[in-house]
Amino acid sequence: MQLATIEFARSICNLKDANTTEICQTNNPVIDILPEQKTIENKGGTMRLGARDILIKPNTLALKIYKKNIIKERFRHRYEVNPEYISSLEKEGLVFSGISKDDKRIMQILELKNNKFFLATQFHPELTSKPLSPNPVFLEFIKSCL
Repeated sequence: MQLATIEFARSICNLKDANTTEICQTNNPVIDILPEQKTIENKGGTMRLGARDILIKPNTLALKIYKKNIIKERFRHRYEVNPEYISSLEKEGLVFSGISKDDKRIMQILELKNNKFFLATQFHPELTSKPLSPNPVFLEFIKSCL
């Protein structure tokens, strides 16, 4: 999801130096460290971790996939879509279809408008998948390919 955001910012929003502060300092940090992570010096065991609720927006691929307004998925990250860029990314057609229920500034799912299946997640759908019970994201992706 983070790299999809960077590529969209570079290619569609024309922010050629868009990047993540995890890699470098830039004038357009479309991905930045979570505010609560900025003051942590010893990073061991301090990520945003575990199951979290996500609010799903209406009329989105995410809602079609999950068929619910609130889902729970598992996370392991310390970076986010920089809230300063969300409105300009959305204006150009990026859809943030899932947001954190706890902190509505944290984007969790993104999609592209007018695309058969382009969905990226901040969470890890592989953590809730089993061979005979895949996460809905994987199942719908395979269905869209058939």
